[in-house]
Amino acid sequence: MHAVQLHLVAGSDLYQSLGDFAAQQSASGFVLSVVGNLSQAAFQCPGQAQPTLLRGDLELIALQGTLAPGGIHLHLCVSDGTCQVWGGHLEPGTLVQKGVDLLVGLLEAPQPTGCAEDSHSPAVDGSTSRVQILVRQGCPWCRRALRLLQSQGIEHQIHEAREPGPVPRIWIDGVLIGGYDALMDLQAAGRLQQLRQV
Repeated sequence: MHAVQLHLVAGSDLYQSLGDFAAQQSASGFVLSVVGNLSQAAFQCPGQAQPTLLRGDLELIALQGTLAPGGIHLHLCVSDGTCQVWGGHLEPGTLVQKGVDLLVGLLEAPQPTGCAEDSHSPAVDGSTSRVQILVRQGCPWCRRALRLLQSQGIEHQIHEAREPGPVPRIWIDGVLIGGYDALMDLQAAGRLQQLRQV
């Protein structure tokens, strides 16, 4: 791992900037530290249909989570003018007020969502499951994704990966949504429950 300093200027979108940074670096990593302030914070609270939008002089207290070329999964914590603390899943629309300085740890080898995968779509002919998941034995991210689907009562079809690459890979209604982080994003947004059997 090596650490990279990143400075975001006023008006930058925190979510977009970190997503672009991960894509440009073609590497996965995580936030080591952050200081700065925001004029607007957008974050998803558990169980809420829409993100919360907070405006004002906001102190950025914490930011943690993972970055990868395929997307980011971060949680933020901010304090308002009354020292009330807010936080949740970072969303687009979180704007830098004066500046934000970050220290990002990048992994030497890209590992977007865990282990290794097959780059091809699994065969879904004859399947009645809306959710298809490509996994590899021994992959902890695959176990987490499967556990999440099972805990939500969502029917899914499992496929074993035969080629190298990152897993899990998840398809919904034949469309690749990504890996474990994408599944967690659907859960945080309250959209995963829509896949339950009626």
